[in-house]
Amino acid sequence: MMIGKAVVFASILLLLGGPVLADEKQALAQEGKQVIGAFAGALKKELVGAMKTGGPRHAITVCNVKAPAIASQVSLDTGWMVARSSHKLRNSNNKSDDFTRSAIEEFLKRQASGEKAVDMAKVGIIEEDGKKVFRMVKAIPTGEVCLNCHGAGEVKSDTEEALAALYPDDQARGFKVGEMRGVFTLQKVLSE
Repeated sequence: MMIGKAVVFASILLLLGGPVLADEKQALAQEGKQVIGAFAGALKKELVGAMKTGGPRHAITVCNVKAPAIASQVSLDTGWMVARSSHKLRNSNNKSDDFTRSAIEEFLKRQASGEKAVDMAKVGIIEEDGKKVFRMVKAIPTGEVCLNCHGAGEVKSDTEEALAALYPDDQARGFKVGEMRGVFTLQKVLSE
């Protein structure tokens, strides 16, 4: 009798897309990691080049001008919408939506409990404007080089001046190496 109920339950799950949905989510998460890797890799390459040629002040231009262009190009190339956000915004154009904000709040709690930012990600399939949308949010850990513009007290005066000129409401300061500085946030429409 118990086996019969389990088979019926498993059949209902299969019909409703339970395991299929889980497989789809896992496959999309893998694809999302590759998209984040493409974006993060291109951005890092630009930042490293800017730091070598002109230091932190020059690297600010990468985040201000090139990062949005890189996100747009990766989005165009992959069919995913790629963006960045944070709990401490530098650029108000990067405000988080409800899904991303919820992930950020969850990540901050996990970080406070000792989890490393590098390990934090959240995925989900949600209904948005009548469409099924896969969402992925991945924490961005603060690296040593990030402290030049995002650190607690380590920001040089000329860098501060450049940041203030571009971002008068800048909150993206006070981070330590390894802490979550922000997030990559992705979405992909699955069905209309």
